[in-house]
Amino acid sequence: MASLMAKNNIAEKILIRKDFKKYFDNCQVKGSAVIYDSKNKTWILNDMKDARTENLPASTFKIINLLIALETKTITNENEIIKWPGKTDTVKYGYRPDIYHDMTVKEAFIVSAGWVFVELAKKIGKENYKKYLSLSNYGNLNLSQKDADFWNFGEFKISPINQVNFLRKLYKKELPFSEENQQIVKNVMVTEQTDKFIISSKTGWTRENNINTGWWVGYIESRGDVYFFATRILQDRKLNVSNFGNCRKEITKSIFKELQIID
Repeated sequence: MASLMAKNNIAEKILIRKDFKKYFDNCQVKGSAVIYDSKNKTWILNDMKDARTENLPASTFKIINLLIALETKTITNENEIIKWPGKTDTVKYGYRPDIYHDMTVKEAFIVSAGWVFVELAKKIGKENYKKYLSLSNYGNLNLSQKDADFWNFGEFKISPINQVNFLRKLYKKELPFSEENQQIVKNVMVTEQTDKFIISSKTGWTRENNINTGWWVGYIESRGDVYFFATRILQDRKLNVSNFGNCRKEITKSIFKELQIID
C-alpha cells in the first residue's frame, strides 16, 4: 500500500471499483482509471495491478517536457516560436499537415505537435532528462531509446499511479522546478472550463509494438475539491476500433459522472 501513496500522506484510503470495467469493455479496451480525491484523501481505481503497470507516457510527457524545457532555459517562455524543421517522420507520427509550420510551444502543447517537443528534446539532452526525471520521481528512468522521442518509443515507462502523484505535486508547486515555471505549465494545461468545473489535462497516444496505448491525465477542480486522474487504455491494433481516441475521455468522464464529480 505504501507504494501507492505519495510521501507524507499516511492517512490515505483506497477504494477499488471493479465495476468501472464496464466502461472499458464498452470501448473494447483494457486498462485502468486512477482518481485521487484530495479532500477525502481517497484513491479510487478499478484495477490495482494495472494501475501499477508502466507503459510509455506518449504525449502526456509534454507536461514534464515543458517544465524541463523552461527550467533548463531551452526556451524562455511558453510563447517562444519553434521553427518548422521542414520534415518529420509521418510513418511514426502519422500525416498531420495542419501542424507543419512554425508555432509556439504553447500551441504545440495544445494541438500535440510532437515535432516541436522532439526539437526541444535534441537541445535538452538525455543528461538533463535523467536529472529532472529522477528529481521528479517520474517514470522508470530508462532512456535507452536512441532517438530523441523516448516517451513515444522504447523502454521509458510510467504507471497511472505515478502520473497522479506527479500531478499532485505539480498542482501544489512542489516539483523541483521554479514556482513560475510550474505555474506556466498549469496555465497551459487548462483544457475545459465551465461555471461548474475546470479541467487541466493532457492526452497521449502511441502505437508502439502494435498496441494502441492511450492516456488522459490531469486534474479537475469541481465542487470545492480537486480530483487528480490518469486513465490509460490499451488495445491490440488488429482491432483498431475507430473510437479509440475518444474513449480516453469518454471512459474518464463516465466515471466522473458516476462519482458525481460532474453532472
